Amino acid sequence: MTARGAVALGRGRLLGYGIGSVGTGVFSAVPGLLLLYYLTDMLGVPAAVAGAVLVAPKIWDVLLNPLVGAASDREAVRTGRRTRLLMAGAVTLPVAFALMFSVPGDVPGAAWSGAAFLLAATAFACFQVPYVALPAEMSPDQGERTRIMSWRVVCLTVGILVAGGLAPALVDAAGGGRPGYAVMGVTIGAIMAAALIAAALATRWVPSLPGQHQLGPVAAFRLARGNRPFFVLLAAFVTQALAVAVMLAGAPYVAAYRLGDDGLTSVMFVCLVGPSMLAVPVWARLARDHGPVRCYLAASAGFCAIAVALIPAIAAGGLIPTLALTALAGACYAALQLLPLSLLPDTVHADAARTGQAQAGAFTGLWTAGETAGLALGPGLYALVLAASGFVSSATESPVAQPAGALTGLLLGFTALPALLMLISLPFILRYGTLALTRKEAA
Repeated sequence: MTARGAVALGRGRLLGYGIGSVGTGVFSAVPGLLLLYYLTDMLGVPAAVAGAVLVAPKIWDVLLNPLVGAASDREAVRTGRRTRLLMAGAVTLPVAFALMFSVPGDVPGAAWSGAAFLLAATAFACFQVPYVALPAEMSPDQGERTRIMSWRVVCLTVGILVAGGLAPALVDAAGGGRPGYAVMGVTIGAIMAAALIAAALATRWVPSLPGQHQLGPVAAFRLARGNRPFFVLLAAFVTQALAVAVMLAGAPYVAAYRLGDDGLTSVMFVCLVGPSMLAVPVWARLARDHGPVRCYLAASAGFCAIAVALIPAIAAGGLIPTLALTALAGACYAALQLLPLSLLPDTVHADAARTGQAQAGAFTGLWTAGETAGLALGPGLYALVLAASGFVSSATESPVAQPAGALTGLLLGFTALPALLMLISLPFILRYGTLALTRKEAA
């Protein structure tokens, strides 16, 4: 039983919630991993234009997410559930995803993919914002919420593995090129639909109690802005999301131009994400024994160090050292997903005690807006590195040799830039720990 004395969280309900992250993991990873490469190397779109195509829909998403959060809270006040928005996003997102990689031959690729990505980003917000709000309402117990997040991160890892392992393989199996990407989009879209719809149906039991008042987005933000621990934790999470997104965007380029085989993209991705499934229960246990903030700090510092160590490994063309270091980064990546998400509901519950108004949707709207910004800016930032270093875009039928500056730029963009961003996140984690300790002492 939970602390409310309500519904016990058995494995069926934990899986019912977590499976939604298979779909969200796919959408979070595939555009950053493959869409930039699809635009530059399949459609011949210039790198700077391709970066703008990836960033523009996400800017819209950043603006939209807080509005969706407020709408989700209003729905919860009226119905006691968040199911309608979840289902709307679950049905629409897979269709828009498939359209992103199905550009007709006589349509400008940047315009088609950009419009489809905009629709997909809107649908993703409708699902993701209420979805992230649910754990705070599933249990008031911090340990129980860590269990919820453990299931979610494992399912998220499966989704990211599908994105990074299966998606490129499907492209190759379907003959590569534009037809291969079209087949991949439809197939992966079907997998996303099954996961997202299942989660929307499986979480209908969760009682959503945001409060008696239907706050608008402006009023919700005014109420939320006094929650300093939330915004400090959000700053750390967004900076790290940006770092990981930059690394994901760079993986196909490192595989193709530094390791000599673009087929290694799937292998690198599996090495980065695969260890997360094994590392999640380890990090959960360490968090119980040593505290989530301390473990979060250690994992972030470890990821930073590993990213730096990848520079000489890739420069020397060492495949085995590169894959081994990538696997170690994957073990740290598990903590970067599990621990901040398990701490997020604590900030929501603490704010409810401070203001007397529980508004999980408003906070998760801001949270997902920040995460979306990081994931969006990552490929765009990497595209800027490519453009600045002289990378030459070309269609796959007419490959070109890259200049030395471009080879150096795509390597440092994959390694040194994520390391710097991860280093920037460390003071935010330390600050969150200080604020959390002060709150506990005051209580």
